[in-house]
Amino acid sequence: MRSEAELALPIEPQADAAPPLADSDETPGASSLHRAVKPTRRAILKAAAVGLALGAPGRRALGRPAAQVPSVSADVGSVYPFIQRQADRSVFTLSYLRPEFQDVASWKATARKKLLELLAYAPEPCDPRAEVVERVDRGDHFREKILFNTTPDLRVPAYVLVPKGVKFPAPGIVAFHDHGGFYLWGKEKIVETDGEHATVTEHKRNHYGGRSIATELVRRGYVVVVIDMFYWGERRMLLDGDPADWRDRPLDMPAERVEAFNTRANQSEQLVGRTIYSAGFTWPGVMFWDDIRTLDYLLTRPEVDPARVGCVGLSVGGLRACHLAALDDRLRAAVVVGWMASFPSQLRAHIRHTIGHSMVVPGLYRHLDYPDVATLAMPAALLVINGKKDSLFELGGVEKAFAKVEACYRKAGAAERARVRLYDTPHEFNLEMQVEAWDWLERWVKRNS
Repeated sequence: MRSEAELALPIEPQADAAPPLADSDETPGASSLHRAVKPTRRAILKAAAVGLALGAPGRRALGRPAAQVPSVSADVGSVYPFIQRQADRSVFTLSYLRPEFQDVASWKATARKKLLELLAYAPEPCDPRAEVVERVDRGDHFREKILFNTTPDLRVPAYVLVPKGVKFPAPGIVAFHDHGGFYLWGKEKIVETDGEHATVTEHKRNHYGGRSIATELVRRGYVVVVIDMFYWGERRMLLDGDPADWRDRPLDMPAERVEAFNTRANQSEQLVGRTIYSAGFTWPGVMFWDDIRTLDYLLTRPEVDPARVGCVGLSVGGLRACHLAALDDRLRAAVVVGWMASFPSQLRAHIRHTIGHSMVVPGLYRHLDYPDVATLAMPAALLVINGKKDSLFELGGVEKAFAKVEACYRKAGAAERARVRLYDTPHEFNLEMQVEAWDWLERWVKRNS
């Protein structure tokens, strides 16, 4: 494990990253276009054309030996070395491990301000105008369907689960559904509903050990709120002319029709992201502010003890749990599942399926690596769980992130409030992980120890 001093330093370039291109083997600093025998412009263009026809980079056509052209096994091919070098130059200027930061509160104020600035989205506060549109008695709890405003422009659907037979005010949980490339439903992926679609049942079986984790939590005595994330579930993107089944989501919709919608939504995610960025704000800004305002709403509920609140999520739900804890001091604990890595380690071959427009905060990783963001939760208790076989994350980057989280909590004098666990599993929140997560929330939220 690297020391705290080592973790504060920039990550060293990877050994297999290509060295900077040398302009000439003859005269240091001189361009290959300014050698003793200067070729004509026509000769240069002819050489470039030949090089391109052979599929070689343009620099090779201008005289670079073929042996010097880097062969890169990366998702972005020959442009990868340049991108990696930029990431390797990041010193994470706002990491708590830097020696200039000693006081947690003042560091958090500085780093959090930068994160909020880079979100480029700061909706004005508003009255949630909460409306209960459905209340179902589920035997051991009530499930309410709620509509409330997170901003003056956004009215968000949610489920609120209220336990029976407990003393109020009770502890509260903000629970987050995953991404999963599964857009047609959102909150239903972690809440029990009557007659859920077969594809939702299968999704729970593949990713949650067949459980509905929000419903598991209400049965443990928590008041739980779950919203549909922007672009998922009732907030999914629909287009003029979309067929009735995509609009109505009937329970007898064939699985291939569900898959067709999810494929369309996946392909359109880039377009929605680019459109958002072109409008001058960020998709993560929308997500994170929705989640903060969801916590605001939960704390208006008379059933909830404001001193005992936590959050939990898998995958992009883990990303959201991490950022809610980072941005809001009202949380006592967070459980982040399947979303932790040092992001410079992700660049070679792990961005394709992990970092879409819905997760990118432009410029953030010049200042804070992802584990630095997670430690903005301090002194809230933080449990981070990843799977060793999770192909979405580079294992070395996960281990670096785990080490950094632990080092930050040690420096803050709160080592017992951080736990990192690596299970021998793929990308999932299985039953064994859930046992550990519920024990963590029991300790730090319900008992408020």
